[in-house]
Amino acid sequence: MPFTTTNPATGSVEQTYAGHRAGEVDARLDRAAAAYRRFRRTTFAERARLMTGAAELLEGELPVTARMVTAEMGKPFAQAKGEVAKCALALRWFAEHAERLLADEEVTARSFVRYEPIGPVLAVMPWNFPLWQVVRFAAPALMLGNVGVLKHASNVPQTALYLEDLFRRAGYPEGVFTTLLVGSAEVAGIVADDRVAAVTLTGSEAAGRSVAAAAGEALKKCVLELGGSDPFVVLASADLDEAVPTAVQARCQNNGQSCIAAKRFVVEAPVLEEFTDRFTEAMAAQTVGDPLDPATDVGPLVSESQRREIAAQVDDARDRGATVRCGGQVPDGPGWYYPPTVLTGVAPGMRAYEEEVFGPVAVVEAADDLDHALALANRTSFGLGSSVWTTDEAVQRRCVAELEAGQVFVNAMVASAPELPFGGIKRSGFGRELSGLGLREFANAKSVRLA
Repeated sequence: MPFTTTNPATGSVEQTYAGHRAGEVDARLDRAAAAYRRFRRTTFAERARLMTGAAELLEGELPVTARMVTAEMGKPFAQAKGEVAKCALALRWFAEHAERLLADEEVTARSFVRYEPIGPVLAVMPWNFPLWQVVRFAAPALMLGNVGVLKHASNVPQTALYLEDLFRRAGYPEGVFTTLLVGSAEVAGIVADDRVAAVTLTGSEAAGRSVAAAAGEALKKCVLELGGSDPFVVLASADLDEAVPTAVQARCQNNGQSCIAAKRFVVEAPVLEEFTDRFTEAMAAQTVGDPLDPATDVGPLVSESQRREIAAQVDDARDRGATVRCGGQVPDGPGWYYPPTVLTGVAPGMRAYEEEVFGPVAVVEAADDLDHALALANRTSFGLGSSVWTTDEAVQRRCVAELEAGQVFVNAMVASAPELPFGGIKRSGFGRELSGLGLREFANAKSVRLA
């Protein structure tokens, strides 16, 4: 099947690539398996040298690489540059810290735990952060001594091929990082292949179920980072001068297409009216337009089908009695744009209440008090990230303890960083990326006792 780069700002096809046929996939898996047998024996110093070289290439090519990302998936250019820079930072972080985090752990004077690589790791990755999602798997995997096999989203083939070329130009041996241009239908067979040791996926809940089933059938380790419906909890003691602009950024980052974007704004009664008014005004003031224009805050959604989905979720809420405070209409003209939108009065049974809304649409919910706010925040079947806004330290401690999520940020928007484990609970998946925990997800924790 062909793979195309379609610019979301114009709807025009910019590049087309031929997919890899079965014979080429087989040859690439052979190279990955052979590369692993050699690469696992390299030293941490050698792996760090190579990873630092990849970081230097990213930094040197930052504007060009960022423009490629913007053209493929519509991210505003300034945010695309930030993504490239963040990838370089993560590569440097793992190059610096992996040896210490993977050091043998002494249990007694004559026994210890050693962390060793396990083989080629298949990564099934999404389009929304097409560089960062891959780097946060690849950096720890390669520093451990595993090798990477990337099956990227079909609409970002340029980025997928660029990543393979990046690691090759950094000096990594052939096969240590391999891109497969294949469709989703081929994933289960690749997971089952004996040359693949494990699989990691970032994507939808449906994709996670499929990959987890394939991994379970093959008795292979898997890590899943799936959807989120993150609460942004604003309590009576919140500093609204900080909370309101951060709420807009947290909802509109990456054109609203982020698994850890704030999606549900749970606001305690004493500040509900003021927050909603100020938040609506700020959302309506966001500049929607060409993602290459420095003045743009929100670019297009990734595809026409994605926009249809968002519009259908908003229309369903409106038809069932919710109030659209701003936005809510598909604009005329080329490109797959959708305006920042604020909904109130969203109730159970509405799609915007039950589903993740993967676009710049915010749902504001009223909470009577702290207990009610925590109940509303936790009522989702997802559990990826959460943030809470309050200046009361006792309330902060309670929220940290009781919010059901893989991450809780206090008076800040949820973000990922190399030093912090990243992942969720409930239907947001399992396992962790980044940090020392991410380094060890695809390791053989080998117990050693010296008699």
